[in-house]
Amino acid sequence: MSRFASHQKTLVIALLLAVLTAVCWWMQPQFLGEMNIGLVLKYAGLFGIITLGVSFVIATGGIDLSIGSWIGCTAVLTPVLVKEYGMGAAGAIAVVLGLSVLAGLVHGLLVTKLRLQPFLVTLCGLFIYRGLARVAGGDRQQLLPESLLWVKKSLIEGRIVASLPVPAVFVLLVFLCVCGAVFINKTVWGRHLLATGRNEQAARFSGVNTAAVRILAFVICSVLAGLSGLLWLAEVGFAQGSSTGSFYELWAIAGAVLGACSLRGGECSMAGVLLGILMVAVIKQGVLLGVDDRWKEVVIGLFVLGGVILDEVMSRWLARAATGSRRAVT
Repeated sequence: MSRFASHQKTLVIALLLAVLTAVCWWMQPQFLGEMNIGLVLKYAGLFGIITLGVSFVIATGGIDLSIGSWIGCTAVLTPVLVKEYGMGAAGAIAVVLGLSVLAGLVHGLLVTKLRLQPFLVTLCGLFIYRGLARVAGGDRQQLLPESLLWVKKSLIEGRIVASLPVPAVFVLLVFLCVCGAVFINKTVWGRHLLATGRNEQAARFSGVNTAAVRILAFVICSVLAGLSGLLWLAEVGFAQGSSTGSFYELWAIAGAVLGACSLRGGECSMAGVLLGILMVAVIKQGVLLGVDDRWKEVVIGLFVLGGVILDEVMSRWLARAATGSRRAVT
C-alpha cells in the first residue's frame, strides 16, 4: 500500500475516533471530564503496549493468541520471584523480560523452521502459559511487592505534567509508537518486515531473511506482553494465574485491526495503531459502561468485525483508485 493510501486510512480512522468520542459525550456528558479522560488514556496505555506488539506480528501476516496468557504468567511470576526466591525488583524484571524474549524466540522458530501455522503455535501457547501461571502462583493471588510500588506510582498513577490528565503509561505508549514508526519507516528491518507480510516468497527471492524478520516480530510482541504483565500487576495490585490477562489478546487484536493493520499482512501504520488503541479505550470506557455485562463480548465482536469490513472495503477502494489513476496517466 502506498504512503498516500496509508495516510488516507489514518485520516478515516481519526474521523471515526472523533465521531465515536462525540457519540459517547452525547450519551454521557461527563465522558469528557478530566477524570474520565485520564482513565481513557490510562487504558489506552495499558492495552496499547500489547496492541503495538501484536501489530508487528500481524504486519508479517501472522497472529499471536498467547498474549493474554503470557501477561498473566509474567504478572504472577514477578511477585513469586521477589517473595519466594528473594530476588530484587530489577532482577525479577530482568528475568521476566528475558523469559519473554525466549517465548517469542520459540514462537518464531516453530513458525519459521517447522513451518507451523502461527495460529496453532500461539493457541497452544495460550493454554501452556495459562497453566504455567496457575502452577507458578499456586493458584493463589500474588500481591504486588513493595519493591515494585514505584511502578504503580510512577507509570500508572504518575503524570509527566501534573496539571494535565495524561498518565505516564500513555506517554510511554506514545514513545514506543514513535520508536515503532522509526523502525518501520526508517530502517531496513522495518522495510523487510512489511515486504515479508506482503509476499513472503517474493521477499525471500529478493534476498530478505524472512525467517529472521518473523522471529524478530514474535520477540517484540512477547517482550511488550511481558512488560504489559508488569504494568497490569501494578495497576490491579495483584495477579491471579487463572484470570489475569484473560481475553486481553482480543482487545489487542481489535486495536490493531481498528488501527488499519491488515490481517493479510504487509500494512502497519504506527499513527493508525495509536488511533485504533484510543478507539478501543473509548469503547471500553465509554460505550461498554452503559452495556449489560452479558452483551459486552457481543459489542466487542461487532466492533472488531466492523474494523475488518472497513479495512477490506477501504483496501478495495484504494486499489481501484490507484488502478484508475494509472490508467488515466497512460
